[in-house]
Order: sequence, then structure tokens, then C-alpha cells
Amino acid sequence: MGAADRLWVRKLRLCTGLTLFCYVCTHLLNHSLGNISIPAMEAGMFVQKWIWQGIIGTAALYAALSTHYLLGLWAFYERRHYGWTVTEVAQLVLGLSIPFLLMNHLFVTRISLAVYGTEKGYAQELYSFWVAAPRLGVLQVSVLVVAWIHGCIGLYQWLRLKPMFTRWMPYLFCGAVLLPVLALLGFFQGGRTLLALAQDPAWRAANLNPWQIGLPPQNRQLVMWRDLSLWAALAALGLVILARVVRALREWRGAAIRVTYPDGRSVRVPMGFSVLEASRSARVPHACICGGRGRCSTCRIRVVSGIACIPPPSAGEQAVLRRINAAPSVRLACQSRPAGDVSVVPLLPANWPVAALRRREWPLPGQERFIAVLMVDMRDSTRLAETRLPFDAVFIVDRFVTTAGAAVTASGGRVSHFLGDGLMATFGLACEPREACFQALSALIAIGRGIEALNAVLVKETGETIRFGIGCHCGSAVVGDIGDGAMRTFTTLGDAANVAARLEALCKEFRCEAVISHDVWTTAGFSMVVLPGQEAALRGRDARLLVHPIERVEQLAAVVGEAARP
Repeated sequence: MGAADRLWVRKLRLCTGLTLFCYVCTHLLNHSLGNISIPAMEAGMFVQKWIWQGIIGTAALYAALSTHYLLGLWAFYERRHYGWTVTEVAQLVLGLSIPFLLMNHLFVTRISLAVYGTEKGYAQELYSFWVAAPRLGVLQVSVLVVAWIHGCIGLYQWLRLKPMFTRWMPYLFCGAVLLPVLALLGFFQGGRTLLALAQDPAWRAANLNPWQIGLPPQNRQLVMWRDLSLWAALAALGLVILARVVRALREWRGAAIRVTYPDGRSVRVPMGFSVLEASRSARVPHACICGGRGRCSTCRIRVVSGIACIPPPSAGEQAVLRRINAAPSVRLACQSRPAGDVSVVPLLPANWPVAALRRREWPLPGQERFIAVLMVDMRDSTRLAETRLPFDAVFIVDRFVTTAGAAVTASGGRVSHFLGDGLMATFGLACEPREACFQALSALIAIGRGIEALNAVLVKETGETIRFGIGCHCGSAVVGDIGDGAMRTFTTLGDAANVAARLEALCKEFRCEAVISHDVWTTAGFSMVVLPGQEAALRGRDARLLVHPIERVEQLAAVVGEAARP
């Protein structure tokens, strides 16, 4: 099966699954009316029958039920055992068990109605579950719970990657818990009422007629058909298991490919395996939040060698790759099935969180870029800690770094990390050098204005004003994320950050609020604008650097112009 075919299979599985989930929802809602009365359940059944027993509803329900089960068997055949999560195993086992639990109810209700015209309502069904054959009541409760859990898992797997899921998750969770509980309570209350009614001969005469519950020969025929269908479902499952065994034997005896990873580890797998399946077979940690469905892009890899051995991406894979602005050598591991040996580099850490994925936050792989760096530091924080209460000192420093960080973000930069009473900000991760330097100057002005507004408040509250120093430089640097799990952080390796730190220290010598390098000024597009400057010696550097001390950052606003406003 090609990648395009797999995409259509996933879409078809989703559509049929949603249809069945809607059917289960209406069924549970109808059961919950048992908390009112059995007549209320019968009244609700009229609505349910209008939806699902018409020509369109019946066709949609039967088509969805048969198609979804066949696709479940296909998913069981297609997926390898390697690396299955507990959730995936639970969803598969629950889904494949539904037909065996549902078969009896299907034949004594829908098939009985279609073949013999029996009109069974809640009175007859509750009598069967609570009086005639209580084991069928256990079976009915089991199929409702199993179908609901299976559907909720599928719905969660579909929705959890969407940005809106975080906002709607509490409401969806409440519904997922509340609806089956109300349905089971309604089933219990209806059963208790039925146990009392069943003792009344008049009620039995009115509700247990042959046209309602069927004749004994008819019921025996339905049981025989049910048993044959159960054996057929079991045979289909057995054939899939046998097909998996035959396929495994043929694959391991046939052609094989080798997938090599950055640490030198390699795995030899049968041709037809995806790169993700190869990783799982070798127990190589590999991110894949969507379970290999080609939706999350967390399994993406950079193909170092052998990209010609991988078939071109399908339309679905191309859409995902365009969404993340992937380079030509980047592919989705779950969709890449090499026909020859390949060498790959997984681009995301194996433990990348789902919450970051919803926010479209990706780890930044190591790359060389031209960046502009702002180094911001608060003056006299040591004296502040000595003369103020701890709470006051932390409060003032927090207001300072929060104001500076907001200005950086509003100007298009990224706060790389906080440095005690200061921060380092990076510009140019997603733009050209000129725009990066212009954003850095804009952020510098925004920080000055933000601190000025903050001082106006702090003077009244604490009698203190905040003084600061900012260094700004630009140049090529290696940037990327390092660390493990929650400790993963962005870092820069290069001269730009070091020089920016030296320029920030020069603010004390020049008695000014900021020192920017001439490289930043000219790269930002102001080479024709004269700004007072001088050469300065920097610690650790032999060559002197032309810099521009800025006594007050507000002075830059007139030169940079209104476009520099945050």
C-alpha cells in the first residue's frame, strides 16, 4: 500500500469511527433517560429510530460498522509489534473485541426486526437483560463500556494535537466520564423498575407478545445465525494472525535494508519497513506522538545518505512538511519506506512534549545563522538585595526581567535565558540579518521605554528606580537546543554573545544605558546615518571594536523612527 492509500485509509477510519461514536452517544443518551422512567426511554427511542433506522441512517451505520471493523483488522495486520504503546494495544484489543460482544444484541434487535418484523423496545430489552437472561445484561453493559472507551481513545488521538484541545479538554473529559455513568445509572434504574413490573400479569400480557419478542423457532434461528457470525469473525481474526506470521517469515527471508543513526548504531530490517518501524525494532528512541499516522511531524528525520532510495512524499506528507518549512532532505520517518540502505538523523528528541507540539514549538536543531544578541543587565541588584527585604528584592528584579522579556518578544526576538538579574535575547532565528539587527534596536528602545514606565510606578511604591545596561552585537553563531527533557534549553555558540556581554560591561565605563556595535548599526540599514562612536578595547580581544555608546536609549527613537516602536 502506497503512502497516498494509507492516507485515505486513515481518513476512512476516522469518518467511520466518528459515525459509530455518534451512534454510541445517542445510545448512551437514550439509556440515561432511564433515570426518569421507562416511558421516557421509549420516547427517546423514537428519536433514535428516526435517526438510525431510516434508509440513510441504516446504510451509514451498517457501512461504518463493517468498514471500521475491516479497517481494524487491516491495522492489526499492517502494524508491526515493535514499540506499541499501552494505549495503542488497548485501543486495538478493545476495538477487535466489540463485534464479539455486540453480535447477540445485533441479531436480537436489528436483524430480528429486518427479518421477522419484531418490534422490541426498552421494555422487552430490559426484561431480557434483567429477568430472562441476566448474563445478556452483563454483556450489554460490557459492550457499551468497551465501545465508549475505544471511541474516546480514538477521539483523543485525533484531537490531542490540535491547538484547541487544551481549551476544550476539561469539557470533553467531563462529557467522557459523565455520559456513560448516567447511561449505566439509567440502565440500572430502568432494570429495577422492570423487575417490579415483570411481576404484574397484565404487564406481561401487554409486553411479551410474539410480535414483540419473537417466536421460539425464530429466536433459535437468530441464535444459529449469531453463532455462525461469531465463528466468521473469529476466523477473520485468525486469518489476519496467520497472514502476519506468513508475512514475517517472507520478510525476514527476503531482501533487507539497513538504517544507520548518528551514534553509529544501525539496524537491518526487511524491505517495506518504515524508518520509524526500524527505530522501534532496534529500540532506538524516536519521537512519534501521533503513533505513526503522519500527522504530528515529530518523527521527522534528515536523510544524510540514500534519499534516492525513499519514494517521493505523498500529498499528505508534503502538507505536513510544508507546515514546518522542512528542507528537501527532511522526511517523516513513519511515511518513509526505503528501498535501500539509508543514513538518517532524528530531528526531535524522543521525549518532546505534546503541549509544545500543540503550540507549534519545535526544538531548534544545531545550525549556523547570523544573529543579533542583546545582553540586558540590571544595575545595583546586589545593593538591592542587601538593603531590601527578600520579597521586595525579588519583586523588583522580576518586574525588570518581565518588562525586558516582553519588549524582546514584542519586537520579534527570543529570550534565550535569564542570567540572575538580566537576560540574553537572540534575534534572527527566522529572518534575514538586516531585519534581525533592526529588531534588536527596536527591542532596545522598547526596553528603555518599558523601564521608564516601570520606574514611574516603583518610585511611588518603593522609592527606588531601576538602572540598567544593554550590550548589542551581531555576527555568525551556531544556535540550537541542548539538554534533556524539561531541562532542554536554547544556546548560542559564537562570538556574538561574548561581545554583547563585553559591551554591556562597557556601559559602566561610558556611564550610559546601552552600547551597540557599529556592525549592528550598519547591518540594520543605518550606514548613512551618523551616530557618535569610538573604538573600544574588549577583554579577551586584540582588535579594537567601533562602538556607539547610547546615554539614553530614547535617543535612538528619533533615528530609528516610528517603525522601531514595539
